[in-house]
Amino acid sequence: MVMATSLRRCGRRLVSSVFNNREFSTTFQGNKAIQQQHEQLQETGKSLNLCSAINQALHIALETDPRSYVFGEDVSFGGVFRCTTGLAEKFGKKRVFNTPLCEQGIVGFGIGLAAMDNRAIAEIQFADYIFPAFDQIVNEAAKFRYRSGNQFNCGGLTIRTPYGAVGHGGHYHSQSPEAFFCHVPGIKVVVPRSPREAKGLLLSCIRDTNPVIFFEPKWLYRLAVEEVPEHDYMLPLSEAEVIREGSDITLVGWGAQLSIMEQACFDAEKEGISCELIDLKTLIPWDKETVEASVRKTGKLLISHEAPVTGGFGAEISASIVERCFLRLEAPVARICGLDTPFPLVFEPFYVPTKNKVNSCYGNLTLDGKWVICWWCLDADSGCDQSNSKLLVRDW
Repeated sequence: MVMATSLRRCGRRLVSSVFNNREFSTTFQGNKAIQQQHEQLQETGKSLNLCSAINQALHIALETDPRSYVFGEDVSFGGVFRCTTGLAEKFGKKRVFNTPLCEQGIVGFGIGLAAMDNRAIAEIQFADYIFPAFDQIVNEAAKFRYRSGNQFNCGGLTIRTPYGAVGHGGHYHSQSPEAFFCHVPGIKVVVPRSPREAKGLLLSCIRDTNPVIFFEPKWLYRLAVEEVPEHDYMLPLSEAEVIREGSDITLVGWGAQLSIMEQACFDAEKEGISCELIDLKTLIPWDKETVEASVRKTGKLLISHEAPVTGGFGAEISASIVERCFLRLEAPVARICGLDTPFPLVFEPFYVPTKNKVNSCYGNLTLDGKWVICWWCLDADSGCDQSNSKLLVRDW
């Protein structure tokens, strides 16, 4: 009994030294201030695209906290995508400044800055460039709190980086590497789907007491436009959102893929299929309860992301839901993802998960009285829209 008690206490200390438990408790129980700000989002604001919403969030972060710093390659000039336009002019080059072309150095500098109780907002120009900083993120930032027994931390570190397809990026400007970091205890991974979400989530990340990687869907920088409140507000991390309620099948995604899946939901509605669409928002730690509740209601789950299917974060979601909802599943969990190849240039339209691929897959999963496993869900070498894609049909 004494040994068991000691082990439980030890376990609590270990977990608290990986993440800040106080922050997690306010996240999951619902911080009152954040909830009030969430209600204020109903008010209309200024029409902004995703890039401008991020710029506005950075303005607020720098204005409200003198300990905040923004740095990265070309950020004082506005950055490649112009997300940092005007920051250096307003706040000075001591708080908004360029760095050498060295991602390892950018993140390493950010870790040191955050360890001294500052808000370090580092920009990696493209998510494809983040790999030279992999050691700094995984072995330094993520473990800083743990290895000091919760005495020190670099929770003030936020790494912004654009990810995903852009239409012409090719091998080195289109990757979706979020799954690499979802295997790392000690950091959070957040992906917004819209300007309003981007502003609120980014401010929450900057003010969170844990290091965060904030993946920005570059495809939506100019395309996604909506009314964004101009005031300072935050959105809760680690809480998924049911964007659209349904009863026949659950669709889960994040980032730019949400717009594709939403289009597929409209098509499904015309065919009499009711889809429930969930935006995960935070991949680590992700909201298992919301997804589980939805799957228990619909009995079917389809996950979609741009990253390659093998080892993608969709596999983790699938495994967790099978563990929790096995007896409630009416069909195999399906995944519509990128292919297991380097990201192509000319063949990008065939690589990314499209509305038609999602349509074909949910159509197979919702056939009356039978379920169908399709090649697309099992093997990325074929597609659901091909006539020979049906692998197995069974009555249930």
